[in-house]
Amino acid sequence: MSAARAARSATASGAPKPVYLVRGDDPTLLSDAVRELLGELVGDDDHSLAVEDITLQQGDEQRVAALLDACLTPPFLTDRRIVVARNAGLLTADEGARLLEYLSQPLDTTVLVLVGGGGTIPAKLVAAIKQQGEQVDAGLPRQAKERTSWIVDRLKASPLQFDAPAGARLSDHLGEDVARLGGIIDTLVSAYGEGTRIGVEELEPFLGTAGSVALWDLTDAVDKGDQALALQHLHRMMAGGERHPLVVMATLHRHFQQMLRLDGAGVRSDAEAAQVLGLKGSTFPAKKALSSARRLGSGRIRRAIELLAEADLDLRGAKGWPEPLVMEVLVARLCQLSRR
Repeated sequence: MSAARAARSATASGAPKPVYLVRGDDPTLLSDAVRELLGELVGDDDHSLAVEDITLQQGDEQRVAALLDACLTPPFLTDRRIVVARNAGLLTADEGARLLEYLSQPLDTTVLVLVGGGGTIPAKLVAAIKQQGEQVDAGLPRQAKERTSWIVDRLKASPLQFDAPAGARLSDHLGEDVARLGGIIDTLVSAYGEGTRIGVEELEPFLGTAGSVALWDLTDAVDKGDQALALQHLHRMMAGGERHPLVVMATLHRHFQQMLRLDGAGVRSDAEAAQVLGLKGSTFPAKKALSSARRLGSGRIRRAIELLAEADLDLRGAKGWPEPLVMEVLVARLCQLSRR
């Protein structure tokens, strides 16, 4: 659940949950989610009076005592007291048990916000929070559809009015680097003011370098034989994503290596393909690899492996070509194989 939705669902009845857990791998998105959640929880109260922000420190034996003391302190001149504990991953199992004891009878005027970071939060504490409170996912959306939905939600919640073409341009430009969205919105607000309608013309000067794309965006374009799109993804991966050519090479090699392993293996189903490839969980990646292997056939799969081996040597100085040129030629040739 997003931070805003979590807070609105809690405050709709005027009674927020006693505890929230905000988790995520990206520091920028994590910070944005905490700020968004606190904005909803504080409401019209004075932030400086309502919020106590505590950063848990490694090696501090009194960190939980100080945190519990803050939770048990009544609010002063505000409706509620909001205690934020950052680096909650530093909590040990014993410290988590002490928080569980507090959460069994929490102070009804205190809202505890635990923020991930520093390690793994004790499992029992996470389970209790899911029962008594709310968990806010501030993680990066991984699938293209999820990223688009994530961006649309934040554009609607922003103090600006983005038209559809501007939203689509921004989503395409950011790619995987959705953590940059908040900074772009803040810059646009500073430039144009709140309530301004933003179109592509207003947006374009503030976009900066195009963000990276997912690895599978490149392999999907190669499988389709779409050379223009594949080269576009390649450039964004190596420029905006700052991925080294050898990293991109490893991705392409793994992609065609999977086809090679399936070729001639007598695989008849997605489940069998997943077993051959050693993939667990969803069979979708195995299904894609099997479909591509059948479409290319043995000859073209072998040729793809040869092209990859040749490009690997070229990256290590066999031809003396610039690295971007080596990768461009490789991707173009792989696309040609898929188009035949």
